[in-house]
Amino acid sequence: MNIIRMSGGLGNQMFQYALYMKLTALGKEVKFDDINEYRGERARPIMLAVFGITYPRATWNEITAFTDGSMDLRQRLRRRFRGRHVIEYEEQGIYDPKVLSFDSMYLKGSFQSEKYFEDIKEEVRATYRFPELEQMHLPEKLYADTTACLSEIESCEAVGLHMYRSDSRTDEELYEGICTEKYYEGAVRFMLDKVKNAKFFVFSNEPKWVKGWVDALVESQITEGMDPEEAKAMRDRFILMQANTEYTGYLDMLLMSRCKHNIISNSSFSWWSAWLNNNPDKIVVAPDRWKNNVESNDIYTDGMILIDSKGRVNRRERKDT
Repeated sequence: MNIIRMSGGLGNQMFQYALYMKLTALGKEVKFDDINEYRGERARPIMLAVFGITYPRATWNEITAFTDGSMDLRQRLRRRFRGRHVIEYEEQGIYDPKVLSFDSMYLKGSFQSEKYFEDIKEEVRATYRFPELEQMHLPEKLYADTTACLSEIESCEAVGLHMYRSDSRTDEELYEGICTEKYYEGAVRFMLDKVKNAKFFVFSNEPKWVKGWVDALVESQITEGMDPEEAKAMRDRFILMQANTEYTGYLDMLLMSRCKHNIISNSSFSWWSAWLNNNPDKIVVAPDRWKNNVESNDIYTDGMILIDSKGRVNRRERKDT
């Protein structure tokens, strides 16, 4: 039996569950440790149920057997003098095919690559199909607001633009200097060039902080000599969306996935929002680095447009033929 250590928010949980689907497709028995990362007061909610997903949970005895975490006095003394004997493997890099080889292992990692589930991706896509809003039993105001946003998004050349404030992440040095103002400026310029009448719906985990940044982003698109009517029209292309809470954030993913095109940040939540976009002609713009000092090519999917921190189109991933 393998145990996958669940961690992070919805986007990470979706990658981990996609790995579970792949391992079970290979005939392996797999359970989840959804205890260790989610027992603190500040733990993020487990949100897979929005897709109707249930999963097998490892017992505490099973988890401690793999991680050598028993608090029995004899085991604690043994660890003190002989060291810990764990049966665990931590993913190396973004895609690590060795992860798929184990039959009895405690697996730790993010597993943020389509390569883990490429041959079953249609099954994954079907699993991550959002229910209709009417089936979500949302509070009346939230339902009305979400329905109105969805209607507007589906009536125009909508571009879902995700700004994730990296200050809220741990290991900040892994993420700083990637999704810069220049990155977003370059991404918007690229989209304006490719998508006639593009309208940008801006999503953020911290909208109060990002409002000033969005104002500057809009102004960066107003060129010298543009008349007032044109400038107003440009400003009207940008709509700052009201953020959902941690417990209703899946609605942001739903809305972004219904946009025709996406500008993503280097977050798993952002990645899935674009991946679930079913527009066959979608354009997806991504930062050309996902993490600092980590080779990240395996996170990018075919056809993504990569833009660097200075706003330059850096390279393009191959397109399906």
